[in-house]
Parts: sequence; structure tokens; C-alpha cells
Amino acid sequence: ELAGADLIERVVGSEVLHRGRYLTFRVDTIERADGSRSTRDIAGHPGAVAILALDPDDNVLMVRQFRLAAGQTLLEIPAGTLDTAEDGSVEDPDLAAPRELEEETGMRAGSWRLLGRFYTAPGFTEELMSLYLATDLRPADADRLSPDEDERLLVDRVPWREAVAAAERGEILDAKALP
Repeated sequence: ELAGADLIERVVGSEVLHRGRYLTFRVDTIERADGSRSTRDIAGHPGAVAILALDPDDNVLMVRQFRLAAGQTLLEIPAGTLDTAEDGSVEDPDLAAPRELEEETGMRAGSWRLLGRFYTAPGFTEELMSLYLATDLRPADADRLSPDEDERLLVDRVPWREAVAAAERGEILDAKALP
């Protein structure tokens, strides 16, 4: 049987294949505790935030967005990638969440709570997502942040019970939006 230490893989080499706007694709050569080696295809990612935003009427603010990789429009909770500065430092998720909520829904929240963090697909990407609960919602002022230039979104207010039922019926396919 393998003990925990026997499961650890150490990176002994890495080849970057492509650097994109926020993704880096690389092949890492790993070495196991027994000395054997293999490779792993990795998508480097700075991390992201997702927001469960509830209005005073217990509606969940959701966005509809066409996703090319899925080939369809998905119903999702507001979310976004952490910004990376010129020096390589990555934005604090606590600062990114309010920005993303405002950009995608036009709303600001008076109350924020971190619900948890999770890896979106740990078999091939480093993306760690921070999930927040946002309440005490109010419209952003005239200085509202707009969606990113390449984003096209429609905002829906979905009663939370209806959102759960839609997920149970298989109508919500975006993992971060599943209850």
C-alpha cells in the first residue's frame, strides 16, 4: 500500500509550450518517490473567484454567457479570473470578487463571506477558485465597472429554489454554479 509520502510527485523539469493572456500550457516531468518518471500536461492559471449573490427576495444573480469550449450558452454564477500584474503578482481574491460582481451584474454587495476554495480541475490545471456569498446587494453608481471588452452577458435573477431545481434537472452545466 502507498503511504501519503509515496504519492508525492516532484517536478524535475518543465517545458512551456505556450503563454496566453492568462493561461500557460506546459509539460512537467515528474519524479515519484520510487524514482520513476513521467510527464504531466498542465494548464497554469492565476486562480479565479465565483460569487453566489443573493438579493433581498432570495433570488440568485446568474449570468448567461456563450462558452465556446462548451459550444453553448450556459447559466452561471458571476465569476472571473484573478488579474496578474506586470511583475507576476496575482490579485487578492477578496479584491477580485467585488470587482467581478460589479462588472458582470452591475451590483455591489454590502456583505461578503468566503464560503470556500476549490480546484476546478486538479488533474490538469492549477486554477484555485474562491467562492463567496454576497448579500445586501445594491445597484452600482454611475461609476459602475463594465464587463470586460470580450464578454457578452445577460443577467438573470433566479429564485434560489428554482436554481436548485434547474441544477437537479441537469439544466445548469457550469460546475461552480451547482449547489
